[in-house]
Amino acid sequence: MVGSEDPRVKAATATRPRGRPRSFDRETALEKAVMAFWEHGYEGTSVSDLTRVMGIGAPSLYAAFGDKRALFDEVVTVYGARYGSFVDRALAEEPTARAAVARMLREAAAEYTAPGRPHGCLVVHAAANCTTPEVEQSLRERRNATIAAIRGRIEADAAAGELPADVDARALARHTGAMIQGMSQQARDGASREELEALAEIALAIWPRT
Repeated sequence: MVGSEDPRVKAATATRPRGRPRSFDRETALEKAVMAFWEHGYEGTSVSDLTRVMGIGAPSLYAAFGDKRALFDEVVTVYGARYGSFVDRALAEEPTARAAVARMLREAAAEYTAPGRPHGCLVVHAAANCTTPEVEQSLRERRNATIAAIRGRIEADAAAGELPADVDARALARHTGAMIQGMSQQARDGASREELEALAEIALAIWPRT
């Protein structure tokens, strides 16, 4: 029998890894979670759904991401940076509010119908039938923040003379938000990119000019 002081035992103990190494790629698993929540919404995606599509067990999910709510918060952040950033880019890069809205609506038509992933917008769709107040409120704040940013650009253009001084910035921003959210649902209902681009052109036709 080999004793505990045997050099071979000490050597084996010294080289044995401490703890259990993570057996999955976190970023790959997170991307799969994005797709699951995007397709089925927050309420429609269970922990068992997540472990199945992510290819991990529940203990690994909780250890790496926290609970379902914490994972969803991270998913929304990743979605915004990876798939939903076209709105912020348009507002930051275009010279006028109208040019920014034109770009974001046309890019929404492309993004919401892109092949190989769920259609529409996760921030819009994940709120459908949501019975978790904190999640519903978080998504609502994100949507309202987008409308507020659009309104800010419209007000800035009115002050600079790019739009009539009496333009109803609140209503025009709400109209743009309604178009983006409506295009998301239309995409999920099967509208094509070309059909959504046609809607964008109609929406732009109402914009006032100086």
